[in-house]
Amino acid sequence: MTEQESAVKSRRRRAQAKLTPPPRWPGDPEQAEGVDVDFDAVAHVLANTCRWGGRTRRFYSLAQHALTASEEIETLEGVADEDRRALALHALLIPARAAWLGDGEGEHPASARAVVRARTHGEAIDRAVRAAAGLDPEPREEWDEVLRFVDRMTDAAERRDLGVGSGGFPFPPLRRTIRPLAPEAAAERWLARFRELAGSSRSGGVHAGSDATGAPAAAAEAEASR
Repeated sequence: MTEQESAVKSRRRRAQAKLTPPPRWPGDPEQAEGVDVDFDAVAHVLANTCRWGGRTRRFYSLAQHALTASEEIETLEGVADEDRRALALHALLIPARAAWLGDGEGEHPASARAVVRARTHGEAIDRAVRAAAGLDPEPREEWDEVLRFVDRMTDAAERRDLGVGSGGFPFPPLRRTIRPLAPEAAAERWLARFRELAGSSRSGGVHAGSDATGAPAAAAEAEASR
């Protein structure tokens, strides 16, 4: 790399850092009804959160679990293209509440009241995330079983390939082999999948960097070329 090329890359990095707003990290679940959804931050948190509370020999993120389930929706037959896109986006966003509540919220509840409170917060976060992504706040009733089916197949495949648990699998696993991604790669792929499914037409309600269209990156390129 020449000195000139190095200087150009340095200017690009500085321009990107200056133009990209800081992440709006998921905050207090008590404020779930007015939650501010930054999908870039959500991708980062999910990619750094291990499935099964870390009870696995290899790190495997919530982001990759959601990505795998979302991609599996593409293999379903007899689903209209627009329904397939919406279903795949629902599958991608299923674990998003964990960015606010943590994985396995209510797994060891202190009280029945805590269980109810966690469920209430989770449902409110789900609705806010879906709305911010351009989806209906609630999935269609007939889609619930499809999403559960794909999620269980994904979980079975992960347990098979990552050696989680013992004995057989209560649900048929996916045919694909699960290979864990590093957190950075999982975050990038989750966010790319989100942008693909949500579409630039929804960027007004989406914060992924600045919006879902990649506007900050384009502005940074223009600034760096000066």
